[in-house]
Amino acid sequence: MTIIGNITVWYIGFALGFAVTTIAVVIVMTIMFWASRIADQAHLAREAVDTIRDQSTQLNDIPKILDSGVRILHSARSLRKVAVGK
Repeated sequence: MTIIGNITVWYIGFALGFAVTTIAVVIVMTIMFWASRIADQAHLAREAVDTIRDQSTQLNDIPKILDSGVRILHSARSLRKVAVGK
């Protein structure tokens, strides 16, 4: 090989190295962009879960409310029996 041939091979090597490096940088930037979007959505999802948790804690009182309703119904039936005489 001649000196010019060696220089051409070096230029080809540099060009390929630059191309590979550029592609790798673009891939990493794309991954970082999507990771940032996922992190933002995860933050919103966590806030939504906290809101749902706060709202659903009130559901624990439903058995007490039902029990009170049944007691009121029984009391009303007893009062009706006394008032009607049956």
